[in-house]
Amino acid sequence: MYIRYPKRTLMKGVIYMGLVIITALVSLLALFAVVSTFKNKNLMGIFFSLATLGVFGWFTIMTVLHSGYPGGH
Repeated sequence: MYIRYPKRTLMKGVIYMGLVIITALVSLLALFAVVSTFKNKNLMGIFFSLATLGVFGWFTIMTVLHSGYPGGH
């Protein structure tokens, strides 16, 4: 006899929420890096920090829009 578990929507929401939190923290660190590199006038640092902010920021926003906040539906 098998034990019937509910659908895995709860676990899916937990995974997405962890992903949102991690990518949001990386985005905040990238924002700090943008400000810091503008102060130091480091052109290569500005490029890479803006690229990181763009990629992780976009991923955070789209994950929140797709999964909702809080996740689990």
